[in-house]
Amino acid sequence: MPEPQKTSPTKTLHTGSNRVIARQAILDEARTVFGYELFDRSLQGAEHNAASDAQLLFNALSMAENDSLASRKTIFINCTHDSLAGGHLDLVAPERVVLEIPPLPLSQVDEIANYLPNLQELKRRGFRLAFDYSILTRSYESWLPLASFIKFDLSILKPEAIGSFVKLAQAKSQALLIAEKVESHKQYDMVKDLGVKLYQGYWFAKPVIVEGQSIRPAQANIIRLIDMVRKQSSTSESEEVLKHDPMLSFNLLRFINSAGFGMRTEVTSFKHAVMILGLNRLFKWAALLMTTSNLDDMPPAVGATAVVRGRLMELLALERLSPEDCDNAFVVGVFSLLDTMLGMSMESALATVALPQQVVDALLHHSGPLAPFLDLTVACESADDAAFASAIKSLGLNSNHVNWAHLQALAWAETLAV
Repeated sequence: MPEPQKTSPTKTLHTGSNRVIARQAILDEARTVFGYELFDRSLQGAEHNAASDAQLLFNALSMAENDSLASRKTIFINCTHDSLAGGHLDLVAPERVVLEIPPLPLSQVDEIANYLPNLQELKRRGFRLAFDYSILTRSYESWLPLASFIKFDLSILKPEAIGSFVKLAQAKSQALLIAEKVESHKQYDMVKDLGVKLYQGYWFAKPVIVEGQSIRPAQANIIRLIDMVRKQSSTSESEEVLKHDPMLSFNLLRFINSAGFGMRTEVTSFKHAVMILGLNRLFKWAALLMTTSNLDDMPPAVGATAVVRGRLMELLALERLSPEDCDNAFVVGVFSLLDTMLGMSMESALATVALPQQVVDALLHHSGPLAPFLDLTVACESADDAAFASAIKSLGLNSNHVNWAHLQALAWAETLAV
């Protein structure tokens, strides 16, 4: 059976020791993933600087095998003014890259005009530029017309001040506004009502528990199919479920025939899929269907994040666990947001479906061989450097391996177009 293409992590990235890529999603008004901010998370802070971050990230983005990521999502990268003059800018196509330009130190404010020609040249070459809200001050008037994006950090700005900054940006610029560090639904509603169009933070992945919430029909059919696959039910029984839910059958075949799966011939039916893959291999693909269950109130970014988590866990486990355990690692990643998808506690959600014990242990009890991989996968999205350092140390993974797996997971999720 052909598997998704695998590349040796030791041959893919050469970014220096202990430099690891992390990401944060940026969502649009439809709560789909507009792009990702990529940044370096160094385990040796003394050697860390923004110029080395830029070098690391541009090297990563210049990898041909990540074209599907850079061509479909906008990539935001933190820069220093010194790093903007580096030759690594020539390694990537500018159309999908946004350079995040920091304000100058107070001691250098009188040099703002000296940096303007370089920023204008970057804009001319096709790069889009993002600035924080200091771009709205009088000192930076000459830079403001270059802004494609203006970011507002909700962890710094007082709630009562955000509205005035947003109105000022709307009056003085055509830039798209991004609220970052959005960590609650209340914050999201506030900035959305102010007219902000893009949002950065993982508030959307936090479960909203609805008392008495029941499994919706679309979800119930997926869970029933997973149970049948897990119990090695007959093909005819599983097909009966799919006959009653044509969209479920369509999505299953769409996933299997996607570029990310690497099939050489098109799979045309569930029976055909069972013949080629076997029921054991169909388990993780059935789990993947939960990310596309038809829920009007679930942000599409939840499904996209679940897919990235699943693939990242699978890739991180490749050289550590058996093939069956790698499949289970995939399911743990996808189901790590099951409580958010179903609107109920994780314990209640897991009670609805039969899963391998090590999957349940990782998700519910935070134990077993898959739990450390889940820790690392979630840490790749968070701002918790200590949790990330602890997770990568506990697994003894090479930073090149983590970078390779992370970028491949992001690119693979794009081929599925969840």
